[in-house]
Amino acid sequence: MESCAAVEKEVDKVITKFSSINEHSQRVLSDVTTFIEQLRKSIAEGPGDEQLTPGQVELLHTAIANAKDKLQRLTTDHRDLHGTVSKVGKAIDRNFVGDFTATSRNDVFQSERNVVLLNKIMAQHFYRQGMDDVADTLIRESGLPQEEITPEPYAELHRIWEAIHEHNLVPALEWASRYSDELDARHSTLEFKLHRLAFMQILNGGIHAQTEAISYARTNFAKFVKRFEKEIQILMGTLIYLPNGIQNSPYKYLTAPEMWVEAADVFLKDACTLLGINKDSPLSVVVNAGCTALPALLNLKQVMMSRQVTGIWNGRDELPIEIDLDPENRFHSIFACPILRQQSSDDNPPMKLLCGHVISRDALSKLSNGPILKCPYCPMEQCPSDAKLIYF
Repeated sequence: MESCAAVEKEVDKVITKFSSINEHSQRVLSDVTTFIEQLRKSIAEGPGDEQLTPGQVELLHTAIANAKDKLQRLTTDHRDLHGTVSKVGKAIDRNFVGDFTATSRNDVFQSERNVVLLNKIMAQHFYRQGMDDVADTLIRESGLPQEEITPEPYAELHRIWEAIHEHNLVPALEWASRYSDELDARHSTLEFKLHRLAFMQILNGGIHAQTEAISYARTNFAKFVKRFEKEIQILMGTLIYLPNGIQNSPYKYLTAPEMWVEAADVFLKDACTLLGINKDSPLSVVVNAGCTALPALLNLKQVMMSRQVTGIWNGRDELPIEIDLDPENRFHSIFACPILRQQSSDDNPPMKLLCGHVISRDALSKLSNGPILKCPYCPMEQCPSDAKLIYF
């Protein structure tokens, strides 16, 4: 944030100076235009011969000199503005890092498996965004097996999500009706919020929509009386303000854009939970995690370069520092060895002993005394080779 503030400060200087120069330029050009108009009027009122009077010649020379002087000043001001603009670029270079090669591994996508995985999550992301044609082209040109990537239900969910933002509730209401029992079992508020928006849409039709709104409420709000009694009372109270318009009533917030955004977000969250999929695509999760980790990695890079230490994480499967990610975006095993206090990895996986306790492979090797291993948590002695590799 400090870096952004520093750049923003320079941008504000440019905007302030540009506004000042713009106002000054308008005044200068207006003065030059006025002076030339006076000269033109003087020539037009003079005799019709081709020779200019001495007064007109003097006025013409004065106009030209005046115009050159003022334009020269404008050129100088414009040159100064360029210098202020260039400071913005320097502030960006000074506060932001342009070279991220030291925070990445160049060998990641040398593996065919990783390339296929990247193409797969990109295709899934495009399907989630409703860009089916882009996803189909990517699958075709990259040679991915089509059967491994299914556009549904991502495409359907995205279309419904977009429709809600466009104030079209028909697809969302049809989907909510189809999964009504499942939504009720999860105590979801989605279906009620959709019907609430539909009710308010009807009321926006004015006093003539009163009968239709009451009929809609009787048909669709009955099942929500126990859970949303107070909210339904508020909705029915809006009928009093129909003659003057809902937008002029205390309940105008019920039609605010935030209500539509909330309904769209609730739909996406509940639909993904119901269908057992993550509401965020794997690609967006990876990008967000990378953006979260990047500042800490850049700080580490500067420290390591000052101490002439390089390659601290190249060739390793884990970062040298802990990155605090959103709990919702933690998908990997976070088993930590209770002996060595290290997280498990492919090279140091968790091992289950015969007694049921779990330690890391490195701890197993350090605690082994020849063919005998005594569990550090219970007195049971066993053979180290009897430990089993486990997966979380």
